[in-house]
Amino acid sequence: MTTAVKRRTPTLTAGAVLVGLVVLVALVSFIWTPHDPTRVDAAVRLLGPTGDFLFGTDKFGRDLVSQIMVGARTTLYVGVVAVGVAALIGTPLGILAAMSPRWLGEFIMRVNDLVLAFPALLLAIMFGAVFGASTWTAMVAIGIATVPSFARIARSGTMQVMSTEYVLAARAAGRSRLVIARRHVLPNIAGLLIVQSSVSFAIAVLAEAALSFLGFGTRPPTPSWGRMLQESQELLAVQPRLAIVPGIAIAVAVLGFNLLGDGLRDRLDPRLAGRR
Repeated sequence: MTTAVKRRTPTLTAGAVLVGLVVLVALVSFIWTPHDPTRVDAAVRLLGPTGDFLFGTDKFGRDLVSQIMVGARTTLYVGVVAVGVAALIGTPLGILAAMSPRWLGEFIMRVNDLVLAFPALLLAIMFGAVFGASTWTAMVAIGIATVPSFARIARSGTMQVMSTEYVLAARAAGRSRLVIARRHVLPNIAGLLIVQSSVSFAIAVLAEAALSFLGFGTRPPTPSWGRMLQESQELLAVQPRLAIVPGIAIAVAVLGFNLLGDGLRDRLDPRLAGRR
């Protein structure tokens, strides 16, 4: 068991460090940035890395470091809300599908499969056409698109818990389904939900960047990593750093949350611990 924990530590540690770095940058941006990230200054446009501008400036003269810092805040904000929406809707649906009569459970999961057929990008484009492109539109679209993943995980975990002896004893004692779900099911599937949240957060980061790149996400002048990539397209051949800087930021965030999810899965799943 000790050996297994030691083998799991690097993945979990690396993920926690990368995620912690993104969170730290986002928190610092609330109180300090090197420059105003929305300030347009034609006098310093396309400036290379200097002492005042560590990563240089973009085609509008905005500081890349400041944009990356505030962009981290936007990315985490979208991820937290999107994953929160998905968890709050998908988890109860999954538990309900597992604890309800078979016909109701099948109906819930077939509707779940129908939602699964619509990717987050397609939903966001549809929502953007109806309600207008915005950060909130992107968050809701990503959250709804992620609901099926939480519902499936919650349903699978609930069915396993419902087959245990202590749940059978609770049912024999006349405990209601609501009490069983609150006292026995939720605590036992919490680990699965935490891992799914971490993985879904990485997906949300990519989805938000893609939506902002396409113009259906965060609107200017609020900094966004995806829009930084979009604005760098026309200068990619002569100023590749404009795409490299936000690209690395997105890669670090996605890698961090994926590694964190893998590490948490290994740590929280006793079956995997037994195989190592």
